Amino acid sequence: MEKKQRENWGSRVGFLMAAAGSAVGLGNIWRFPYMAGDNGGSAFIIIYLAFALIIGISIMISEFAIGRRTELAAVGAYKSINKNFTFAGVLGVLSAFFIMGFYPVVGGWALAYVFKSFTGLLSNPAVIGDIFGGFITSSFEPVMWMLIFLAMNIAIVAKGIAGGIEKAGKILMPTLFVLLLLIAGRSVTLPGAGAGLDFLFKPDFSAVTGQTYLAALGQAFFSLSLGMGCMITYGSYLGKSENLPSNALIVTLMDTGVALLAGIAIFPALFAFGMEPAVGAGLVFVVVPQIFAAMGGIGTLFSAIFFVALTVAALTSSVSLLEVVTAYLIDQRGWERKKSVYTAGGIMVVTGILSSLSMGLMSGFTMFGVGVFDFFDILTDKIFLAIGGLLLAIFVGWFVDKKDLEDEITNGGTIKFGLFNVWYNTVKYVIPVAILIVAVMGIISIEQTSLMIFGLAVIGVLAIFSKKL
Repeated sequence: MEKKQRENWGSRVGFLMAAAGSAVGLGNIWRFPYMAGDNGGSAFIIIYLAFALIIGISIMISEFAIGRRTELAAVGAYKSINKNFTFAGVLGVLSAFFIMGFYPVVGGWALAYVFKSFTGLLSNPAVIGDIFGGFITSSFEPVMWMLIFLAMNIAIVAKGIAGGIEKAGKILMPTLFVLLLLIAGRSVTLPGAGAGLDFLFKPDFSAVTGQTYLAALGQAFFSLSLGMGCMITYGSYLGKSENLPSNALIVTLMDTGVALLAGIAIFPALFAFGMEPAVGAGLVFVVVPQIFAAMGGIGTLFSAIFFVALTVAALTSSVSLLEVVTAYLIDQRGWERKKSVYTAGGIMVVTGILSSLSMGLMSGFTMFGVGVFDFFDILTDKIFLAIGGLLLAIFVGWFVDKKDLEDEITNGGTIKFGLFNVWYNTVKYVIPVAILIVAVMGIISIEQTSLMIFGLAVIGVLAIFSKKL
């Protein structure tokens, strides 16, 4: 197959905005606050930050290096260095594909709530929970919003790297920061907000359990888009002059910064109005609107701003997931970009509809004991991402030539990376053991044993048949 000219990012700022956008998503604003709430607040956040800054940055540098070195997306990158690891690339593509099975559904919810904020959502706080329950179990409305959200993704990715994803990132990421700052500024000025700040920044390590570490590592991988081929794919479009360690640090700091901003935007207001922090996944769509309703007339505006921010975060991340699947079809199948995008997007329409309907009309249909939405979520978050990160660390630390890595990360010796040996030994020895321990803990904690077996079986089949790809 003749190798086509590789697309490239138009500028460093454009790449950083796109990569940060990939990392910043529902994991930061929808998932991070309720994970912190369910796991004790500040102690969880400290552990999460440690994982993000040590394991997260190290894995991100690895993904950038492998992607740029090979100028190929996930499958091709692994395959070109060691065919025995082709299945790890396929696992990354499958992870991105399965996440896009439920991600656009939640993105659609966020988009819908922008409009619902102006059409009576906040008029009766007592029924906000019922409104959300009725909305997500409906057969038509959430599917419609999911399709609109997915169409936005397809339109952006179809325009290419510089013309689509990069341009969108330059607009969407600054917008997200400004919107979150507005919400956080209002939240911390509410009477009684100090208790929420204490919850975020005064740790109580007596509440820490093994589950806390598991949740923190899973959140770091989910939030930073690691183990799913996104950063390998984005790295494959990087120019040879880019400073990979510096870029990984900036992206990680931007990602964790947004997560903390989301926490500051939500928890001070939560405590100010006497609400419970450990309320699970319904925090954003049930409790947060109740907070805005309690603010009075100005609450409608702040509610709309918040859900615009949530939609923007979801969009910047989901385009990278769609790009992972698209890049696979371009690199490995030789398809044109638009054909690849429309094909992948068309299949995601089907999985998105099934996920949405699993909340209502298809609630009686289960896969391995759970609905379609939860099937995609659990399979990726609890199994595929952790194992994908483990395989990447093993691959980089034990199967990629150390001199090639040093050459790639230092741009042929033109930039200094004094921590190279520390980074290399961390990836080779520390991270595999850490991820393996947490992955085993995660797999054991999954109540759906049949789903766990299915996920591991999928990985086993990939390993056996990957050489034929």
